[in-house]
Amino acid sequence: MRIDRTGEHRVAFDKNKKKILATQEICGICGRPVDKTLRYPHPLAPSIDHIIPVSRGGHPSDIANLQLAHWICNRQKSDKMTRPLPAEEERSGEVNNRNLPLHFDWQRYGNQYGRA
Repeated sequence: MRIDRTGEHRVAFDKNKKKILATQEICGICGRPVDKTLRYPHPLAPSIDHIIPVSRGGHPSDIANLQLAHWICNRQKSDKMTRPLPAEEERSGEVNNRNLPLHFDWQRYGNQYGRA
């Protein structure tokens, strides 16, 4: 069972999930709006993404490690430290903030700004 769904982190994760759903509107992975009226199993339903995956050392319930995401974006990202590219952007060759960079060291970024 996932650590963010059990024990001491469950209450904190649920509380922070409610805050994120109330305050964020944009998918942190693809940058597009999230329709919060959609429900799973719709691929564009809202979900909560761990910016640094728990399996890679990310905190399971800290709000600084959580962001709003589409279910499908979160599923494609999985436990990777990279963002998936939408197929149409990949084919078009268009350069924008959605496909540069493909990888970002979020752990080093957090440490650089005093976050662990």
